[in-house]
Amino acid sequence: MKAVSTGLRERKKSATRQALHEAAVALAVEHGPERVTVEAIADAADVSRRTFSNYFASKEEALLHGDRLRMQLLLDAVRARPATETPWIALTAAALELDRRLGARDPKWVTQVRLVRRHPTLAAQQASTYSALEDDLTAELTARGVTDPMRARLTAAAFLAAIRVAVQAWLDRPAGTPLGDVVREALDATGAAFA
Repeated sequence: MKAVSTGLRERKKSATRQALHEAAVALAVEHGPERVTVEAIADAADVSRRTFSNYFASKEEALLHGDRLRMQLLLDAVRARPATETPWIALTAAALELDRRLGARDPKWVTQVRLVRRHPTLAAQQASTYSALEDDLTAELTARGVTDPMRARLTAAAFLAAIRVAVQAWLDRPAGTPLGDVVREALDATGAAFA
């Protein structure tokens, strides 16, 4: 019975976190991120201000919650790659695998990416998310045998920069351009130094 209740509790927490994220994005699209308040997000998600604070430290964190989830999926995909793959091959394969798993891009995600592009406070929050992922990827690369700490960090940072640049470039490409194609292009261009 305990496992069932724990699973239910985690699902409820996840649903509340997702509701807050979706409310934050919807309000930011409608009013602009600078005009959105934590109170408005909490009201839109039908929770208290205190509940909001239990899940997110700021409205920016709530807005970019989806990024954090995708980054965790990416890290999990890297960890699942065969140990025999070179670090850059593992990173590239994980990124392309995640692209396939996510499939067609949710219009809400595209809207969020465009918001980040136009608002420095969101870009700063996103940089913080990427920085945490860079630490995790550096540790993973070290575990995969990259013994030089600087090379491990440079590889992780270059990989994440290539992903970020690919997403931004994809926004400017004609509609229907597969994101995975742009990601591969960016990773191939960057990977020559890390293969």
